[in-house]
Amino acid sequence: MVESSDSAQPMRVAPGRVALHPGRLACHTQTFKPWSLTQCIDRLGAAGVGGVSIWRHTLDELGVQASARLVRASGLKVPALVRGGFFVASEPSGRELALDDNRRAIDDAAVLGAEMLVLVVGAVPGVPLEEARKQVADALAALAPHASACGVKLAVEPLHPMYAADKSCINRLGDARRVCEQVDDPSVGVAVDVYHVWWDPELEAEIRRCGSSQRLFGFHICDWRVETRHMLTDRGMRGEGCIDLATIRRWMERAGFSGMVELEVFSEHHWGRDQDEVLAEMLAACAAHG
Repeated sequence: MVESSDSAQPMRVAPGRVALHPGRLACHTQTFKPWSLTQCIDRLGAAGVGGVSIWRHTLDELGVQASARLVRASGLKVPALVRGGFFVASEPSGRELALDDNRRAIDDAAVLGAEMLVLVVGAVPGVPLEEARKQVADALAALAPHASACGVKLAVEPLHPMYAADKSCINRLGDARRVCEQVDDPSVGVAVDVYHVWWDPELEAEIRRCGSSQRLFGFHICDWRVETRHMLTDRGMRGEGCIDLATIRRWMERAGFSGMVELEVFSEHHWGRDQDEVLAEMLAACAAHG
């Protein structure tokens, strides 16, 4: 088991950076893919981590109600249920099925006490991007009243342009902000995942704009390995790549973000290792680098 943060030795932090205390951190269950939801909750709680963002497929282990009881008993917060979205379809029937699935996801998020449902909005080859973005705006407008009634936020997560063809027609934080403004509902905002947006020269300004309109809902961190081996499943933990996470975190906090910082690291390399060791290394990296 990983030592609790209360007994851990103080970490030396790089000059000008503020360490991330484990209590401020939430880990995505997908970061520790080999673990079941039960294992993940047990290990994160023992390590002093403050929260867990739950991927929907992990609920199959116990069911939503029992999973919610487990989380409540652990004391862990649930920043997010991951993921909803995938609104874009070539036929109206496909869009209706997506709306139904997202309503169920909102209901599940409410049962879990999750602050938000993270949305990967979707894209389909053959559906022009402008049409796809209109479908996304229409879907968000249709779902916002239900989300608001359930006390769940809808967090649009822009994805890297490499996913524009078949996973997300929203690729920059500015794109996400504009669709949120189009819907104009306080339950609709953004999740900033550094893996997807770190390269954007407008990132600081867009974070500031989202903050000024109270739309900064989520903040996901990992690192971009320079010699990446896979564009989806070779993310690095803090300090293994080239993203200036300390600066982006500072932009987020200056813009008013005060939520949990979510570790979201998809890595075949780290999934193949002892997960307790990976967790300990990730927490140490966050403490050392801020």
